[in-house]
Amino acid sequence: MTDSQIHTPVMLDRTVELLAPALETPGAVLVDATLGMAGHAEAFLRRFPELIFVGLDRDPDALEIAGRRLAPFGERVHLVHTVYDEIGNALHSLGIPEATGVLFDLGVSSLQLDRVERGFSYSKDAPLDMRMDATSALTAERVLAEYSEADLRRIFRDYGEERLAPRYAQKIVERRAIRPLVRSADLVEIITAATPVAIQRKGHPAKRVFQALRIEVNQELAVLERAIPAALEALAIDGRIVVLAYQSLEDRIVKRAFASRSTSSAPAGLPIELPEHRPEFSLLVRGAELASDDEKAENPRATPVRLRAATRIRRAA
Repeated sequence: MTDSQIHTPVMLDRTVELLAPALETPGAVLVDATLGMAGHAEAFLRRFPELIFVGLDRDPDALEIAGRRLAPFGERVHLVHTVYDEIGNALHSLGIPEATGVLFDLGVSSLQLDRVERGFSYSKDAPLDMRMDATSALTAERVLAEYSEADLRRIFRDYGEERLAPRYAQKIVERRAIRPLVRSADLVEIITAATPVAIQRKGHPAKRVFQALRIEVNQELAVLERAIPAALEALAIDGRIVVLAYQSLEDRIVKRAFASRSTSSAPAGLPIELPEHRPEFSLLVRGAELASDDEKAENPRATPVRLRAATRIRRAA
């Protein structure tokens, strides 16, 4: 299977449509803050022959695959090994003052899900790793071995929105006192045994726990809280940003950041809105767009996606 066959970009046509007005001028710069295996990237580089492309990713494996896939585009492509909240520094290191387009395709990538040894999937036994960047120190195994019961309960509740968080945290602490958890099958066994049968019928009981561990290991929400404002700051006037989020915690952060920058800051009751209070951004879609039924059927990973987009209309004084 080729690199292009193992990843189907989500909402590709709609993403291109929304970003196109910002990318059609010569010298336009698109930052793909979540490069992955470069499915979106290749489509944009083919569609816009004068586009300068900057791809960011924390995963060295993804950068290697993307580098091969994008090699035909030569010097138009710049790939940077970094976490996406460093978008400003990445552009500065390349001598690029601002971006005309920014794309975020959040969550775990197809590469990480499909390579069993990365440990992201609860359906296949693997080491409890879950690092998006294999050079970082924190793994899911360490979280399960070293975090207190209270901290485990907190991350399962806050990052997995798991109602059985207290029970799962307790059972994990009891089990690790006997022997360490080193494989995903160890964790699935504990979670399954602690889950009432009636709840198991509604879906795999480990899904939310694995999501919570992945978010904690990679500090995804904390990074995203910094990354969206940083991306908005990096955009030029008339520049556009599109964000694809796959779970409510991510989407909430994006929604809040977009709303704060697309709303007047004028105090209530002022008879005239002063220029400095005008919004800096305008929303391009109403609420969050979902993938079409056809795309969901063709690409199941598009099922939970929520798309939001905005354009910069002015810079703060």
